[in-house]
Amino acid sequence: MQPSIFNPWAWRDPSALAGGYTQTTPSATPPGGPDGAHDGPDAPGPGTPVDLVGYHVQASDGRIGTIDETSDDADAGYLVVDTGPWILGQKVLLPAGTVERVDHLDRVVHVDRTRQEIKDAPSYDPESADREYRDRVGRYYTDRHLPSQERHHG
Repeated sequence: MQPSIFNPWAWRDPSALAGGYTQTTPSATPPGGPDGAHDGPDAPGPGTPVDLVGYHVQASDGRIGTIDETSDDADAGYLVVDTGPWILGQKVLLPAGTVERVDHLDRVVHVDRTRQEIKDAPSYDPESADREYRDRVGRYYTDRHLPSQERHHG
């Protein structure tokens, strides 16, 4: 087996943070009602910095919470997610590498981990979130990383 080149702290698609979105054709119908209106905010344009605080976080098998804090530092990106009642109000640290895609219209960040994998991750305590803790979290998610084709097909 080939060693993983997964970097848990690097954003897979930095354009998702800067208003990146799927290209559409001119004939594509905008989401929403017949007049093109929709209830949510407009998606930011390419290159527009985006603050993900307040976005919902969706694991591969269900919602886990709302983003409380983010970092987009090079090789140190992460999300702090407030899980609300799901894990009794605890917060979890998700490395940026777990983000599969960002839906700016619905304000949802999709991660490629299950709710159980996230729940079983090292507990987050902002007072002790030092280098050692970050290394433990990084190892935890790297050890469980499967390229998306393997995750979905086998």
